[in-house]
Formats: sequence, structure tokens, C-alpha cells
Amino acid sequence: MSEKDLKKGTTTIGLVCKDGIVMATEMRATMGNLIGHKTTKKLFRISDNMGLTVAGLVGDAQMLARWLSAEVKLYELKNGTHMSLKAASTLMANIMNGRRYMPFWVQLLLGGIDSEGGHVYSLDAAGGSIPDKFQTTGSGSPFVYGVLEDRFKENMSVKEGKELGVRALTAAMKRDSASGDGISMCVIDSKGYHSVSFEEIEKIQANL
Repeated sequence: MSEKDLKKGTTTIGLVCKDGIVMATEMRATMGNLIGHKTTKKLFRISDNMGLTVAGLVGDAQMLARWLSAEVKLYELKNGTHMSLKAASTLMANIMNGRRYMPFWVQLLLGGIDSEGGHVYSLDAAGGSIPDKFQTTGSGSPFVYGVLEDRFKENMSVKEGKELGVRALTAAMKRDSASGDGISMCVIDSKGYHSVSFEEIEKIQANL
């Protein structure tokens, strides 16, 4: 089994809500047709105002998450303020674009809030950076987009965003064999980064 086969299948989501950001992933890692791990970390806290979801090769994803977290913390120490999402996405895009000889095998979502409001950026392996109100990555993303295109609305609340995120990921996990084994979710708002408990996620699922 080649290294590139590890964790190709993934589904991640980022939603901009009126009172914060909702980010979520499922938790299955695959190696070709084999389920390699059932509690894979694909959602990372970068700072109090910023989170990152990862899809792709495990080693690249973990290294980039550590790299970005370190750069953001250095910025905060030097400047005494949070880095903007635009600056962080540009930094991450430049890092990824600079590795021309062997691209990082990842697709990332960077989301959070700053002085200009909430943002979600999609970052591809070539260093492209695209902001939008909602984003999804990975092999389950076509199923997620079907749900989001139908149900996403401007200025939805974080509560509605959490429910929509669970609904969309559940749809992906039902149809994409590379996605499954539970949901990891966070909310980023004016009070900081908050992980959503598995109990709350299960309660949302039960009421869908």
C-alpha cells in the first residue's frame, strides 16, 4: 500500500453564520478499500479565532496544521492581536504554492472570525485560495454540496449551522464509503474556539 493511498477519502465542511463559523468533518481514514482508522483527527484548532479542516495525505495535513499554528502564534506574540483570515489563508497558500517539486497532497478549509467578520477559505494543493459562505472538500463533497445548495441561507444562526453541518455530513457518510465513523465539529465565534461535544452531535442527528 503506497503512502498516497492513506486517507484519500474524507468529507469536511465550513459554514459562515451570522454569529460565528461552523466547521466539521467525519472521522474515517482509508487506505484504498481498507478502513485504516476510525477516529482520525481532521479538524484542528489553529488559534482562538481560527480552525482548519484537512483532506488528503495524513503526514502532509498534520505538518501543515502544525506549521500554520506556529506561524499564527508567532504573529500573535509579535503583534498582540489575531491574524486576519485573509492573511492566514494567503500565508498558507504561499507555503503550498512554494512546493512545486512535490505538491502537498491535501485540500484544506481555513475558517474563523476577525475584525471583518466570518470567513471560510478553500485551499487547494497548488496554493489556490478561494473564500465563500460555505465550502466542502473530499470524496463526500458532492453529496454535501447537494444538501448545502438546497438548505444553506444567508445569516443563518450557529445553531442552524450546526444542524445543517450534521445533516450534510450524515448524507455524505451514507453514500461515500470513504467517509464515516462519527462527526467532529467546532464553533468559532466572538468568544473563541469551541469544540462541539459528541453528545450534542448525536442529539442533533436524532432530531434530523
